[in-house]
Amino acid sequence: MKWCMNINKLAEITGGIAYNCSGDEIVKNVVRDDREVSDGTVFVALKGENNNGHRFVQRAVNNGAACCVVDKEEGSFGNLPVVAVDDTFKALRDIAAFYREQFNIPVVGITGSVGKTSTKGMIASVLGNEYVTLKTEGNYNNEVGVPLTIFRLTDNDEAAVIEMGMSAFGEISRLSKIVKPDTAVITNIGISHMEHLGSQEGICKAKFEILDGLSIDGTIILNGDDEFLWEKNGELDYETLYYGIENKSCDVVATDIKLYSCGSEFNVKIDGVDYKFETNAPGIHHIYNALAAILVGYRYNLKVESMIKGVHDFVPEGLRQVKTNYPKFTVINDCYNACPDSMGSGLDVLVLTAEENGGNSRKVACLADMLELGETSAQEHYKVGLMCAEKGIDCLITIGDMAGNIAKGAIDGGINSSDVYEFGDNESAISRLGGIIKNNDVIWIKGSRGMHLEKVAEALDKMGNS
Repeated sequence: MKWCMNINKLAEITGGIAYNCSGDEIVKNVVRDDREVSDGTVFVALKGENNNGHRFVQRAVNNGAACCVVDKEEGSFGNLPVVAVDDTFKALRDIAAFYREQFNIPVVGITGSVGKTSTKGMIASVLGNEYVTLKTEGNYNNEVGVPLTIFRLTDNDEAAVIEMGMSAFGEISRLSKIVKPDTAVITNIGISHMEHLGSQEGICKAKFEILDGLSIDGTIILNGDDEFLWEKNGELDYETLYYGIENKSCDVVATDIKLYSCGSEFNVKIDGVDYKFETNAPGIHHIYNALAAILVGYRYNLKVESMIKGVHDFVPEGLRQVKTNYPKFTVINDCYNACPDSMGSGLDVLVLTAEENGGNSRKVACLADMLELGETSAQEHYKVGLMCAEKGIDCLITIGDMAGNIAKGAIDGGINSSDVYEFGDNESAISRLGGIIKNNDVIWIKGSRGMHLEKVAEALDKMGNS
C-alpha cells in the first residue's frame, strides 16, 4: 500500500500528540475495527451512539497495532502506544485525505438525491473495461465510509469511483476534500433530507459542495432534465457536461427508448454517430445512470465499445429491484430505500413486469413510509398514492404512519378501497399476506431503509417456497 507515512507524520497530519510510540514505524493500514488489526495497523477509536471504540484499544495493541488514535477526552491509556487527538472522526478524515494525495489516478465523485449507488455502479462498470477501478462498496458513503474506501486504494488501482452521501450542510464539502475528484457527478436534486435542509434550493446548495474538492481543471457532469441542475448551465467555473432524455440540448441524449421488465435499450449520439445501448436493469432511471456513465467514459476517452459493454454488464447492488419468480407469484424486492422519485420509477417497473406476464397478473404495490421528508411528508406520500391510481395498480398494501397518506391518495385517485390494505407495522402486514396475495400476482416492495421491509420480503419468500 502507498502509505509513505510513519507515526510521527500521522501525528502531524492529525494535530495529535504521540505517546509510547516508535515514531519512525511505517503505517501499513488504518482501520476502525480492532478485529481487522494486524502488525503495523493504526486503529482509530471512534465513539458512536451504541459503541465506543476506545474500549478496544488494548485489544488492538495486543493484535499488533502500531498505535491507536484516541480522543484526548477519553483520558490516559497508560503505557499503550497512542496518538491523542481532539476528534478521532476528523483524524480519520485527515489521514484519508493525505493518503488520497498519494495517487495520481482518475477519480469520479458522485452525489445526488436519488440513484447515487446505481450510478456509481454503472460508472465503475464502464471504467472497469479499460481501468482497474475501485468503487465504494455497499453504503460506505458517509464520513466514516468514504475514508475507509479511500484506504482500500492500492498501487494496482487505475481509477476510483466514490459515492458521497449526506443529510446536512457541510458533509459533502468535507467528503469532497478527502476524495479530491477530477470528475464530479450530481444525479438529481430531489426532496430527500428536506427535514434537515429546508428546501430543494437548500438540497441543491448542499449537493454542489462537491465542487469544494474538485480539481481546478475538473469536470462536472449533471442531469439536464433536472431543473435545479440545468439552471447551473453556463454558471460554473468548470467544464460542465449534461445528460438527459427530455432536454434535447444536453451533451448526450437517450433516444428511441424501449423499456422492458428486464432492462431497456436506447440510442445515444456520440461524436455525431448513433450507437445502440442495452441495459439489464429495468426502469428509465437506469437509462439516466447509463447516460452519466457514458459521459464519464467520454471524459476519459474510453472506446465506445467499452461504454456499451459496461452499460450492458451493470447489475444493481443489494435490495434494488431484485426480481424473483416463485411458482405462484413474482416479487420485485426494491426495499433498500425510497423517495418520491424512486417510487415513481419503481411503479413503472411493476407495470411493465405485470404487462409482460400477458396481462393476467395483478399489480400489487407494498409501500412503506418515506423518511426525512420534513413538512412535505404527508403531501408527498399522498402524491405517491395518486400515482398508484394513475398507473393502474390493482392492489395496494401500505405500512407505517405516513404511508396511510399513500392509501388515501390511491383511494381518492380511483383505486377501490377494498383493494387497499393499511397496516401500522411489518408484523401486522405479514400476518395478513396470505389472505391478500393471489396466484400470478406481481408484488413490488418499496420503502425507506428504516422501515425494514426486508422482513416482508422474507415472509413472501417463505410463502413462495412453501
